[in-house]
Amino acid sequence: MRIITGSAKGIQLKTPTGLSTRPTTDRVKESLFGILGYLVEDARVLDVFAGTGNLSLESLSRGASSAVAIDKSANCQRIIRENAVKTRLDDRITVLKGDGLRYLAQYASEGRQFDLIFADPPYEQGFVEKVVTLVDTSDVLADGGVLIAEHSKKEMIDEASLAKLEIRRQERYGETVVSFLMHKKVVKES
Repeated sequence: MRIITGSAKGIQLKTPTGLSTRPTTDRVKESLFGILGYLVEDARVLDVFAGTGNLSLESLSRGASSAVAIDKSANCQRIIRENAVKTRLDDRITVLKGDGLRYLAQYASEGRQFDLIFADPPYEQGFVEKVVTLVDTSDVLADGGVLIAEHSKKEMIDEASLAKLEIRRQERYGETVVSFLMHKKVVKES
């Protein structure tokens, strides 16, 4: 796994051993960032299930202004910090150990906003639905921002239950689906 482009292009990232994490593959990451395009530039990034820090660090390498990477594993937290130093992006990333959902709820209650929110939780455990619901019922996603949820094809997002968000795009990569959610377009009556 490596940083694909930007200031840290080509740098290999350290990954934890074992099956406790499922890092986003380079192929999926390249497609995901191709879709996001210019939206990454100067973005405030939140990664609520950060794992290796792969998505946060790729964002920073491509010009995001800041990133908060959260993971409950002390080992993942250590690896994210090591990867941040290795890529020389450690001055723009905050690494937190804890429950990504709790931090997301805390930031929402504090009125903090992010332009890009990455959610790549363990599959088929209800986390994607919880993240989408939390973002949908708060203002933690800035106007024009994107929630990027990576999930199993077996756990689809119930778009009909969403009040503020809508799925703007979905891409499938084998068993993995990446959903891009944004605020619904409001049509003003004249």
